[in-house]
Amino acid sequence: MDAQLIAFTGVAAGMVAMPGADFTVVVRNALVSRRAGVACALGIAGGLLLHTALAVAGVAAVLAAVPALFRALQLLGGGYVLYLGARTLWSLRGHRAVVAETTGTASSAVRPLRQGFVTNALNPKAPITFLSLLPQFVPASGPALPRTLLLALIVVVLALLWFPAVALLVDRLGRRLREPRAARAVEGVTGAALTLLGVLLLLEPLRAA
Repeated sequence: MDAQLIAFTGVAAGMVAMPGADFTVVVRNALVSRRAGVACALGIAGGLLLHTALAVAGVAAVLAAVPALFRALQLLGGGYVLYLGARTLWSLRGHRAVVAETTGTASSAVRPLRQGFVTNALNPKAPITFLSLLPQFVPASGPALPRTLLLALIVVVLALLWFPAVALLVDRLGRRLREPRAARAVEGVTGAALTLLGVLLLLEPLRAA
């Protein structure tokens, strides 16, 4: 493995592990069950796969060139994250734990998988980040496409390692975290975090308008 590839792997690992909406959504779903947490993690990896594919295809350049479209996607993504946070906080109003929502149902993996994918896919900063980051680690000599695809694959693999690991860790601690008092406290924290992230995501394009 060459030095550029090692450097990119380190940078990409930091980007993937950085706490944010993806991390919070995985924790929230992992409190439901191991299956829900891992499904959400796979959904996030799917979103990253979509972003890397768009970056490789050059679609991210369109977002960078059309500010109105970029802001619209920011608003959409922020609105969705805000919805997840508000929904989590609302579930605490009637003393109903989110951890009981989907456990034991045949489609228990579908909702968290969708939540993970949509949360990541609606983040318009991801393709812009990839568009600005990937070229720095593509050698000037030789074909660019194979190298770019390799870098994109590294990001997806890191996500497939990190987010399921987070889900499994939360599930391992789940016996204590799922106790009614602890579960409500954790859900309150994750709900508040998602709500705050959603508000910040909504405010950013509004300030830039």
